Amino acid sequence: MDKASHLVHVERTLAIIKPDAIHKSEEIEDVILKSGFIILQKRRLQLSPEQCSDFYADHYGKLTFPSLTAFMSSGPIVALTLARQDAVARWKSLIGPANVTKAKEPHPECLRAKYGSSDLHNALHGSDSSHAAVREIKFMFPDTTIEAFSLRGETEEYLSKHVNPVLLRGLTELCKEKPLNPCIWLADWLMKNNPNQPQICDGVIVEDEN
Repeated sequence: MDKASHLVHVERTLAIIKPDAIHKSEEIEDVILKSGFIILQKRRLQLSPEQCSDFYADHYGKLTFPSLTAFMSSGPIVALTLARQDAVARWKSLIGPANVTKAKEPHPECLRAKYGSSDLHNALHGSDSSHAAVREIKFMFPDTTIEAFSLRGETEEYLSKHVNPVLLRGLTELCKEKPLNPCIWLADWLMKNNPNQPQICDGVIVEDEN
């Protein structure tokens, strides 16, 4: 099996807890984490009508556009950058259809069925695509840099080569010593036994032969 087959692509998506569900934000975040998502970024804010118009620019011209921007600027929201494999599709599945009536009938377990009260007040937002997610994340978190990363593959290779051998030695010594403050002891041990730094023995610097 080649290396590429071990790669797990981690996708990002934007989630918004809307003004009508802000009082349930902690409960919703708990569901998010239990559903296998990582919360990379979190921000509580209140958008102006102009900012809402910019965010929902692709809705411009629709009959619902004025009421949508008015609602989304009516109170605070929580914006979250979520990450996991197939994050866009999985988050959309978790929140359910935008139409709350449709959400409550065939998908009573989805978040919009639980927290939404109407098609406008439907509690949550999710990016429609990976392309939309990039734009929306940058809108809510202007200083963010979105780079592709993986849960396995290169990450496992890096840890196996550069971290695990030294850490295993340190943990073995830790078990032998059984210090009162194991975390502090291990941190000191790692500093003293860093293979990427020259060792000092009796005032003489000894370079690592490797």
